[in-house]
Amino acid sequence: MSKKTVFITGASAGIGEACARTFAREGYDLLLAARRIDRLEALAAQLMHDFGTSAYTLALDVRDADEVSTAFNNIPEHWRQVDVLVNNAGLSQGLDPIYEGDIGDWDRMIDTNIKGLLYITRTVVPGMVARKQGHIINIGSIAAKEVYPKGNVYCATKHAVDALTQGMRIDLLDKHIKVTAIHPGMVETEFSEVRFKGDTERAAAVYDRIAPLLAEDIAEAAWFAASRPKHVNVNDMVIMPTMQATATIAIRE
Repeated sequence: MSKKTVFITGASAGIGEACARTFAREGYDLLLAARRIDRLEALAAQLMHDFGTSAYTLALDVRDADEVSTAFNNIPEHWRQVDVLVNNAGLSQGLDPIYEGDIGDWDRMIDTNIKGLLYITRTVVPGMVARKQGHIINIGSIAAKEVYPKGNVYCATKHAVDALTQGMRIDLLDKHIKVTAIHPGMVETEFSEVRFKGDTERAAAVYDRIAPLLAEDIAEAAWFAASRPKHVNVNDMVIMPTMQATATIAIRE
């Protein structure tokens, strides 16, 4: 029996990298995409050493529809037989009231979090439809479930991910394709450093005196969803640190 293949976007760090490690541990072949190809290649080599898994790396900017289509359609045929798609690539930029927001920040979030997810899905999922099997796992955020001060556009993009996940599930129901959304609360990754554009001090303060989720926690949730029997679909998961109740209410000790 041939090994299954998982396609993970944003796989060079954080939740994407953790998903790669977890699915490699479980015997999947890995199709890994990110802009930082050096990190991907190092990760692929390490996972080959640790788990004996095969990996194919793609230097890919999900915001470019033509690049996504061309890159995917030019890889070897067997790598295009994706069993699980983890739409993980995403980011936040800035934390400003709507009337002071940076339009460039808005564009980057919309282009990555919404359009990038759509471009990848539109390219990969027709193969799943043809085979009448597959599983899409979209990584959302607690920001998909509530709106917090100065989160405006980022929250809007993650609400869109939630809505698109629901729409995908309806459209793909008769194709026997599973669709799952995973919505984490605070996860200690590069997320805050990216949001604050390299301000490491401000980013570190986000996780001060709190035990946040780890990227591995979300990867394990993705694996749980992917490993359910054929008749079981995990529709929606909201995962929070024990010390966090909502996007803005947490205890720090």
